[in-house]
Amino acid sequence: MISNLAYVHPEAVIGQNVTIEPFAYIGSDVVIGDDCYIGPNSQILPGTRMGKGCKVFGAILGGEPQDLKFKGEYTTLEIGDYNTFREACTVNRGTAAKGKTVIGSYNLFMACSHVGHDVTIGSHCVIVNAVLLAGEVEVGDWAILGGNSAVHQFVRIGEHAMVSGGSLVSKDVPPFVKAARNPLAFVGANFIGLRRRGFTSEKIAEIQEIFRILFQSGYAYGRACDIVENTVAPSPERDLIVEFVRKSKRGVIKPYNVALGDNEE
Repeated sequence: MISNLAYVHPEAVIGQNVTIEPFAYIGSDVVIGDDCYIGPNSQILPGTRMGKGCKVFGAILGGEPQDLKFKGEYTTLEIGDYNTFREACTVNRGTAAKGKTVIGSYNLFMACSHVGHDVTIGSHCVIVNAVLLAGEVEVGDWAILGGNSAVHQFVRIGEHAMVSGGSLVSKDVPPFVKAARNPLAFVGANFIGLRRRGFTSEKIAEIQEIFRILFQSGYAYGRACDIVENTVAPSPERDLIVEFVRKSKRGVIKPYNVALGDNEE
């Protein structure tokens, strides 16, 4: 159902069973998949490609990048399936740096959150109210970013990571980590999230041992990665963590600090 009070550009491609409510705006060069809901006052701007089953509640998707280097080049915003964008959420398309902003599937973007240009977000993520992602940030699958967090340009946040609300994220957050404090630091593994997603007690213990070496041993991260590879049996989780740390360009968040009373659950 498309309301007569909505504007839909004649060149926009609209799938089947799509609802577009009054005062929504759908620009040219837009593709909206089947079974999507576009609520009142939503704006879907040129260059946006949206999969099926998405819900948009007054968000602005595909806006021009807030980057002084942007010169009007053709770029896109590519959105997967079954994402939800709540009120006043804004997602910008790419720049010449990468050419596109990419969002996976089954993500929740809460009210007033912002996704900058050329960001890459996986699937099953929760971006809580008023979270701000600067340009070229990367967020892995199943990550949760607490409300009012601000993430610096080029930062990477790994799979299954949990970042506490109000955090200032200027360094990379490895997979499976729970991060909090100011400045942001490792405070444990994301045990609750891992259990909810079916990780076994044995696998969680393995991740805990890796983090003990990385964050609690006192070694520099490079040396700690060597020790992990020499003492922990190979596994996808081990290799994912080590590769993430070794490829970090901005540096990894602060380690475990006994003096501050950090502990693992």
